[in-house]
Amino acid sequence: MRLVHILAARLFHLAIVFAICGTAFASAGEFAPVPDFLQLPKGLELAPCSAVDIDTSGGLYVLHRGKTPVLYFDKQHQFVRSWGEGLFGKPHGLRIDRQGNVWITDIVRHVVQKYTLAGKLLLSLGTIDKPGTSIDHFDRPADIAFDTADNVYVADGYGNTRVIVFDKNGKYLRQWGKPGDGPGEFNVPHAICIDRKGRILVGDRDNSRIQVFDAEEKLLAMWKGFAPYGLALGTDDRLYVADGVAHEVLVLDLEGEILDRFGVKGDKPGDFNVPHMLVQGADKALYVTEIESKRVQKFVPKAK
Repeated sequence: MRLVHILAARLFHLAIVFAICGTAFASAGEFAPVPDFLQLPKGLELAPCSAVDIDTSGGLYVLHRGKTPVLYFDKQHQFVRSWGEGLFGKPHGLRIDRQGNVWITDIVRHVVQKYTLAGKLLLSLGTIDKPGTSIDHFDRPADIAFDTADNVYVADGYGNTRVIVFDKNGKYLRQWGKPGDGPGEFNVPHAICIDRKGRILVGDRDNSRIQVFDAEEKLLAMWKGFAPYGLALGTDDRLYVADGVAHEVLVLDLEGEILDRFGVKGDKPGDFNVPHMLVQGADKALYVTEIESKRVQKFVPKAK
């Protein structure tokens, strides 16, 4: 009997050690933060940062809610220019298409707009300052994605709980989704991206899941257990998820398995305070915007 108690005690001790080590490994993550990497001009302070993307030259576009919301930095992270003063009510999502145009969603003015890299307006979808449910209105659109035919997918969003699709010239094509927590239903479709197989990944934020659809809107899978504020397909064929509730970033394979996660709530380098949207560069560096900490963080893979 004594031997049984000794073995039980040792197993219990090993379980505690494993749990502690496992927790430490999970929280450490495979990325290391790079503090103070952005070269901001004198007098410019970041407001809540909502989105980030990278152009074909490696330059970084940051969307924040300051006086000039769109900030551009070259590949060395030196400030180049800013634009957008007076254009937006509350800018939310930013994506760059493969032609190099900047698309921005506005959740106060209820529009999705396409700009040149320098800020010239090329196309406006929706009706400015008028939310609605028709094909020419949005209700707080959150994010956009593009397929290989350059069709535009809008996660629309806080109000309409749908995905609505337009061609590259802004012609309405189709839509799907309705409020709810069942298959194919949404509760704040907050982020969207399209993978190399053409699957449409929708960050169903308040249902704490990603829903995966094929090109005909057939539901293929649901990946649960996190609040997807932001989605980014990595250059390493993985999916990066900003969880603004748990204040962490998750790394998933393209079957939905969690490979890694890192971050805790806080303001130190490597911590997060409402991570919102994110992008990975060709060099595998990861950039994450934060609402409450009013910053963009850069992470690089740790040396192995």
